[in-house]
Amino acid sequence: MSDAYTLGCPHCLTINRVSQARLDDVPRCGKCHKPLFTREPLVLTAANFPALVERSTLPVVVDFWASWCGPCKAMAPVFAEAARELAPRLRFAKLDTEAERALAGRFAIRSIPTLVVFRGGQEVARQAGLMSGPQLRQWLHPHRV
Repeated sequence: MSDAYTLGCPHCLTINRVSQARLDDVPRCGKCHKPLFTREPLVLTAANFPALVERSTLPVVVDFWASWCGPCKAMAPVFAEAARELAPRLRFAKLDTEAERALAGRFAIRSIPTLVVFRGGQEVARQAGLMSGPQLRQWLHPHRV
């Protein structure tokens, strides 16, 4: 397996290759020169999903949520803290199931919040329901690079 990861730029969606050894060096996009990691969850849409999730060989943790969902609101700060703590070893993103119904349907999201870990566009783990910070970090531990 290569020691480089492919990941999309959250700003211009250009696909970049980043060596595993350079993940902690605040890598920048080769096209727009902006940071590839914001340490905040990215907002996913149908337009950016292919570049940010499907083409990423770095694991991406997606929080499927909705604004009316109480447990989703409670999960939001836990998820944001995990993004600050665990990036760039994992990438974090949020997908509003109300705004992106087709994507939510494509992944058979039946309850929210649901967290899904993707690698190379393939689902590798799924967990439905509210989690505490320690529970989330423990669940994510095997997926870190």
